[in-house]
Amino acid sequence: MELNSYIDHTNLKNTAKLKDIEKLCNEAIKYHFASVCVHPYYVPLAYKLLQNSTVNVCTVVGFPLGENTKETKVFEAINAVENGADEIDMVVNISALKNKDYEYVKDEIEEIRDAIDGKVLKVIIETCLLTKDEIIKMTKICNETFVNFIKTSTGFGEYGARVEDVALINDNKGEVLEIKASGGIKTLQDAEKLIKAGATRIGTSSGVQIMNSDDETEEKECCGHCKHEK
Repeated sequence: MELNSYIDHTNLKNTAKLKDIEKLCNEAIKYHFASVCVHPYYVPLAYKLLQNSTVNVCTVVGFPLGENTKETKVFEAINAVENGADEIDMVVNISALKNKDYEYVKDEIEEIRDAIDGKVLKVIIETCLLTKDEIIKMTKICNETFVNFIKTSTGFGEYGARVEDVALINDNKGEVLEIKASGGIKTLQDAEKLIKAGATRIGTSSGVQIMNSDDETEEKECCGHCKHEK
């Protein structure tokens, strides 16, 4: 497993400085991560820094609560793509879902999907706020709207990605839909458990630590076989 290709290297702190985003992008290039995920404000910078690399620029829409109007979210998404974003992580309208206004939820997703000209769309459902039935319903809506990914969390909720939630989504998703697990993923063990449960992307601010843990694990295994002391 090439773990680096699963990772969206993330900095969504509202205190992030230019040097922090430069560091994020340089690390993503070094480790060949799938993308960097930054706030819309930093999309032009990330695009500039990554344009000669294989790393995609990912940003967020309706973040972190998802309660913006459809029109606002569509504008955010279009603006982000115009500024260089390759991937859009949109937060679903949780209130609409709780109100069982499923047509609104679907329309919002489809309007954003259609506005971004084939760019990757991930739908953040914030699993910590949902019942199992609501997680299943959102998975089915993501199947029906043919988005690229369903994403567990913003990282701003009570808790983030859980194995049982990823497994539940995996049991109900179609063949096209992929799963991005995000929120609270700090270790190699966390990432491996979520990937085993069905995740094909990992959103984390700990990508470098996770990759270095992978190197340390391989070294320990080698030393164990060779009976050398580390």
